[in-house]
Amino acid sequence: MSWQPSRDPVLGDPTSCDALELVIVPRTRDLGDGFEVRRALPHGKRQMVGPFIFFDHFGPVQFVSGKGMDVRPHPHIGLATVTYLFDGSIMHRDSEGNAIEIQPGAMNLMTAGRGIAHSERTPDIQRKSGQQMLGLQSWIALPAGKEEIAPTFQHYAATDLPVVSDGGISARIIAGSSFGATSPVTMVSPWFYVEVTAREGTSVPLDADHEERAIYLVDGEVEIANERYEGPRLLVFRPGDRITVKTLKPTRMMFLGGDALEGPRHIWWNFVSSSKERIEQAKQDWKSGRFAPVPNEHEFIPLPE
Repeated sequence: MSWQPSRDPVLGDPTSCDALELVIVPRTRDLGDGFEVRRALPHGKRQMVGPFIFFDHFGPVQFVSGKGMDVRPHPHIGLATVTYLFDGSIMHRDSEGNAIEIQPGAMNLMTAGRGIAHSERTPDIQRKSGQQMLGLQSWIALPAGKEEIAPTFQHYAATDLPVVSDGGISARIIAGSSFGATSPVTMVSPWFYVEVTAREGTSVPLDADHEERAIYLVDGEVEIANERYEGPRLLVFRPGDRITVKTLKPTRMMFLGGDALEGPRHIWWNFVSSSKERIEQAKQDWKSGRFAPVPNEHEFIPLPE
């Protein structure tokens, strides 16, 4: 997807337990045709959690027959995109020639590195019949020294990812290791990403082994250190503490984080880099048509002026 800065709201939630560093209320943006996203990262008080530098929650939205998502080809550098769906389908196409339909529970990881372009559209069959969509897209900033690697693409169906189920908890390990299981996804820096669903009244542990950690509440309600939080919220935790999350309603949440990068990143439009000069070069590359085209696409998003 595509990024533009927006103002952060004044938060109404206090940082109410020692283990919690920040509670982020996602800010809502309308991308057109009634398609809204809730953006949790980047935030005015926190640019990243581990290497997660962008976190969008889109939907639920119901597309009627003939309508759908149409994110035209656009470029990325210095990051990897993770698209994860709970409902609906997206057709991914990129300038490396990858074309695949993303379905619920699948892991779609596109590493831009030195540069890639892609489009995200509703598949033809779903566009004809209409569909509901609900999902997340994250950007993973690449570590210095890996920002200019060759672009790569990985896709794993939901059935290819490990799922751990126990006592009212179900956890799909999308990336990294958690709950004693490890995803097959290859990463260039240590990070983890897990979908957790839990029945009401269930206690869920958040592993203390990861340097930086957060929980994104997609829906439901939880209690942590005698304080209640409802979705959608991003709860950012301090390092080292063992956290137990008690569900007060049936809840869906994402556990995420990883090793902190060596420093902050510059973000301009869809470009992420430790170098302002590299972003200026990427601007000119897109404006001048030096990115490889996306096969079977005949339009693109112009460089914002």
